[in-house]
Amino acid sequence: MNSTMGIIITGGRNEKLKELSKKRSVTAIPIGGKYRAIDFVLSNMVNSGITKVGVVTQFSSRSLMDHLGSGKEWDLDRRNGGLHIFPPYLEGDSIGMYRGSAEGMYNNLSFLKRSSEEYVIVAMGNGIYNMRYDDLLEFHINKEADITILYRDMVDYQTEELRNLGIIGIDDDGRITDLLEKPMTPKTTKASMGVYIIKRTLLVELLEESAAHGNYDFVKDILIKKIPERKIFGFEYKGYWRSLSSIPLYFKCNMELLNPEISDELFANGGKIFTKVKDETPAKYNDEAEVTNSVVADGCIIEGTVINSVLFRGVVVNKGCVIKDSIIMQDSILEENVMLENVILDKEVVITKDRELKAEKSYPMIVGKGSTI
Repeated sequence: MNSTMGIIITGGRNEKLKELSKKRSVTAIPIGGKYRAIDFVLSNMVNSGITKVGVVTQFSSRSLMDHLGSGKEWDLDRRNGGLHIFPPYLEGDSIGMYRGSAEGMYNNLSFLKRSSEEYVIVAMGNGIYNMRYDDLLEFHINKEADITILYRDMVDYQTEELRNLGIIGIDDDGRITDLLEKPMTPKTTKASMGVYIIKRTLLVELLEESAAHGNYDFVKDILIKKIPERKIFGFEYKGYWRSLSSIPLYFKCNMELLNPEISDELFANGGKIFTKVKDETPAKYNDEAEVTNSVVADGCIIEGTVINSVLFRGVVVNKGCVIKDSIIMQDSILEENVMLENVILDKEVVITKDRELKAEKSYPMIVGKGSTI
């Protein structure tokens, strides 16, 4: 796919992710023990042979920029092509945050105009999946499409979960007939994955037209409005995909990673998912430690019981602790005899001895970054 470049949209503030996105963009949210959400779409692009990627940040980009660095882990620290990060900038009455994805791309239009690649893959950075985009490009070319949307039939989602997605209507030839963004009453279970392929010159044209009309959102102001007049097709993806668009979905995704079949699909059977490398000592388990069906990252010290949980780097679980169905982020400390069930701890949380925190699996409890309780 040497003729294709990539643009990753990090998205604005998502209130449905509460404390998890209070100080970080959705794409920077930790997942699966050592990854960030953006690692998946960025690795998909690299594994597809894309060597030029622009990342348009819309909100709280510091932790994301620290994670990406020069792009070395993704082999994107190169003179030709490589990784380009475009944070919002202050100018005139600007509030330092793009109002939408189209505005973010338009304000960095020179990146597109200076490029020579024929096609662009525009992708949201909060999707967890592993695929190569070669078949998507081939489908797009064969259909002579203006835009192709990657979608998945979300038959494994409840109606409440579908309301967080873009729901499409599609005819027998694969042409998109309708696109509803986060509808209260989803008409189908076919959901856009937030991945689009389009010719670079057409994308420039559409962004300039949108800006001239005072519009700023790529989905609402370009895709939806152009369905009647442009050839917009859908390409079905049949593998595992989750969108980190709410606390229940974030929790569900991490718990699903404990399923060997899903874990193998994401990390073993497809292309490698790259992430920022950190030098940590291996996890340490003392004699009393009991760990069942869990992800335990490097640097953890386990002296208690961990069941069906995801532990990030440097977590300390002291004696007498019982951790069940929970997500514990980097450098959190659980003192003696702590009991957790269906809980999400952000980074650097301290749970003092003898505390018990328990919530429902359908809506887990969250403890914000750096808290002590």
